[in-house]
Amino acid sequence: MTSEILNKYLSNEASEQEVQALFEWIEASEENKQQFITAKKAWVLNALTDDIKLDAVPVISMKPKNKMRQFMRYVAVFLIFVGLGSTILLFTEKTKDAKEIVLEFGDGHSENYSQKNQTVLLNDKGVLVAKKFPNQIVYFGKVADANVKYNTLTIPYGKRFKITLSDGTIVSLNSGTTFRYPEQFGVNGNRNVYLSGEAFFEVAKDKNHPFIVNADQVDIKVLGTKFNISAYPENPTVNSTLIEGSIAMYETSNPSNSIILEPNQMATWMSNSKKITLKNVDTAFYNAWTKGELAFKDTPFSTIAKIIQRTYDVEIINQNSDLARQNFTGTIKISESSVENILDLLKRDTPFHYSIEQKTITITNPR
Repeated sequence: MTSEILNKYLSNEASEQEVQALFEWIEASEENKQQFITAKKAWVLNALTDDIKLDAVPVISMKPKNKMRQFMRYVAVFLIFVGLGSTILLFTEKTKDAKEIVLEFGDGHSENYSQKNQTVLLNDKGVLVAKKFPNQIVYFGKVADANVKYNTLTIPYGKRFKITLSDGTIVSLNSGTTFRYPEQFGVNGNRNVYLSGEAFFEVAKDKNHPFIVNADQVDIKVLGTKFNISAYPENPTVNSTLIEGSIAMYETSNPSNSIILEPNQMATWMSNSKKITLKNVDTAFYNAWTKGELAFKDTPFSTIAKIIQRTYDVEIINQNSDLARQNFTGTIKISESSVENILDLLKRDTPFHYSIEQKTITITNPR
């Protein structure tokens, strides 16, 4: 294998044919594989001396159990997989059938949110209510409380979306999320919204009109702050992570069952026991998705699998008990990684085999 192709590959400049040739060479012998690892290690260390941050590339770091695993913490996901051409083509073809974001209006009619250009939304009096962009909606104005209408956004797996509410609050919506909100807030009363899924809130300050998020059986009440809520219906918990400001989480049917959060804390509602717990956390792991990243810290594979399913709109069936017991730490750039990239890296730490049929990935024991 020529050093020219290897250098092009490490710089992410190699063609598909060159990448395929490189991996055929790597798999040809153990000696070739070791040569590649040595070259990759030298390349990474050289990059680090040039102040290239590790979190600028998609990385998963495993708990080191041997020399190979110690090295793997420096390896970019997009560099550790086989069959680049065929697997990327497979998932590219699937995206043609990707589900659209659905916007349901207060009067009951709905539309697929697939506009390519900016459009505007007017009320029945011709007054501007919102501007609609390809990846976000920006709302304006207030109405009399009796005229408040609720819209609902449904974000399918594989997509994310952003909405600016009429009070200036910015809400980032993660994959697999349903968000119900007033098209325009009322001039009086609280600012109430409803969440099923995950969202990051940057709440506009208004001490006279508290902002309240209803998430399953709990409410999160704020005046002005930044926080993340994860309330997927398949999970028995609701997590609220505070970045800045102050929020209160309380049971909807029993407001006295409550807790106050300070920055860098996460409150967890457990639906089975009706209890709320509090702990200090590194908030970077809980809002990384808003920056186009997946971040894990000692995260079990079962949780990672759910996140991958929502992010890439696939189904994962894991039949490998060893993988189910493993925890992983690291960061992945969503736009620079495919499901195959991630799985092929994970299998270097915990060997397994996987097959893909349509959008279903089945993980089994290694052959």
